[in-house]
Amino acid sequence: MSDECPKCDAGLPAWLATFADLMSLLMCFFVLLLSFAEINATRFKKMADSMKDAFGVQREIPVMEVVKGTSVIMQEFSPGKPEPTPIKELRQQTADIEKEFLEIEEKSQQDVDIETAKAAMQAELEREVKEQASELQEMLDSEIADGLLDVETEDTKIIIRIQEKGSFPSGRANLNPDFFEVISKITEVIATTPGKIIVAGHTDNIPISTRRFRSNWELSSARAVTVVHAMLSNAALDESRFLIQGYADSRPLVDNDSSENRAQNRRVELVIQRGEDTDSGEVIKASEE
Repeated sequence: MSDECPKCDAGLPAWLATFADLMSLLMCFFVLLLSFAEINATRFKKMADSMKDAFGVQREIPVMEVVKGTSVIMQEFSPGKPEPTPIKELRQQTADIEKEFLEIEEKSQQDVDIETAKAAMQAELEREVKEQASELQEMLDSEIADGLLDVETEDTKIIIRIQEKGSFPSGRANLNPDFFEVISKITEVIATTPGKIIVAGHTDNIPISTRRFRSNWELSSARAVTVVHAMLSNAALDESRFLIQGYADSRPLVDNDSSENRAQNRRVELVIQRGEDTDSGEVIKASEE
């Protein structure tokens, strides 16, 4: 029967064996590439950060440890039986130099964030201090014009300088009756202003020795105490906020070389201190050195 189809050879075609060999070689090639692959922890972290920024990932997951591992595949193989066997743990750590670099980089970023936050808080605090000083200057405008007071700011401090003129008699520590109204104005603003209140007395360099005061140290301290007692007549003020100091002539504003300069150095300073911790809240009185 000439019309019958010729019989095909038994088995698979010859080209299939060549194709199978080629696939086996390719698989071995990729296995070798994978076995030689290593993870550069530093470059991996930088690449992950850049990918996060590029795709706009909003969620941040804190990482407590640096990336570990030097290879993506296990470096040993332990055949086991079907029943459970003890598991061997393979611990791989990043090279010390890479680990140190990552820790320094993360620490530097944290320091930058902290410093930025501190700078912003400091700027806001200084702005509030200037506003409060302006309010005091408006309230005490007439007293400042008469030369009885000075109001200025220094960083986060408001400094109110009470001159001896109009406030204290010469060589004495009792306030003039007319000056209690000025103290009351100052107290109204200070009562609503947070922070420590440092009251410091100052004198000129002319020594004093009376039955009441043995030296300028006692006179400067007594004047500061007198101002504090006058301010505490306002029940809104907490006495634990006060710190009393007496400096005598140890911190002059100007040289004591003329009567005008000595009069300028005889003063009591009210310092409203914000943003810094001072001594404990107890009232301290400076004594003679």
